[in-house]
Amino acid sequence: MSDSTVVVTGATGRLGGRVARRLAEREVPQRLLVRSPERAPRLPGATPVRASYDDHEAVVRGLTGAETVLMVSASESADRLAQHRTFVDAAVEAGVRHLVYVSFFGAAPDAMFTLARDHFHTEEHIRATGLAYTFLRDNLYAEFVPDLAGADGVIRGPAGQGRAAFVSQDDIADAAAAVLNRPAEHAGAVYDLTGPESLSLAEAAAVLSEVQGRTVTYHPETIEEAYASRASYGAPQWELDAWVSTYTAIAAGQLDGVSDAIPRLTGRPATSLADVVRGMPPR
Repeated sequence: MSDSTVVVTGATGRLGGRVARRLAEREVPQRLLVRSPERAPRLPGATPVRASYDDHEAVVRGLTGAETVLMVSASESADRLAQHRTFVDAAVEAGVRHLVYVSFFGAAPDAMFTLARDHFHTEEHIRATGLAYTFLRDNLYAEFVPDLAGADGVIRGPAGQGRAAFVSQDDIADAAAAVLNRPAEHAGAVYDLTGPESLSLAEAAAVLSEVQGRTVTYHPETIEEAYASRASYGAPQWELDAWVSTYTAIAAGQLDGVSDAIPRLTGRPATSLADVVRGMPPR
């Protein structure tokens, strides 16, 4: 396989699939590293390769000969950080030169959002390897905002009056494709990828109401209420903590702040929440 080949992980998912399609449109040769090759998108110039993040040998085989790799973070799980470390170490062994990692806005060891801590430790592991890297720190996905509202049209969570700069997955994919197209220009860069505005959940509810033609409201919960209202799902404690801390991170101001990275990388303005929802299929 050509040394110029780009590897995209997570191509069966929402974000990785978007990036793979953009590279195919640019006629960039790519390998799609996926757990289920039969589910990989069929794209010109793209070769599916089977590997999961926790399978060191399979990842080494899948990455050998590639210079640049887009590492979409693994599915949320209790051992995600261990999977990430295994993948990164395999990338080093395979001779990868540049890792573009999809991280999270405000990644830090003491981030309020529990999963942002995993992203920080993954970033640190990548830095320690000496690989060239680019970190794409996404804010919360704008596409997920409609799902925050329950069947009764109420968004419930302990977010207070805090704000988040919800970002479009298409914008993230455009930014990622730009980086992968000219990786050397972005070596060592850390990009905060955000929408064009920071919104409170009350404001986000108002956007949903206007665009979707239904009444959506925001009800601030206490942290205790948030855990109690989600207890019936039977989720493990780490997952409950992640769900609740999404909102407490907003309340703490850790998802607030608008970056100009998407306009700089894509050459166009970031997409508003209203426009993202407007472009989604009817619920």
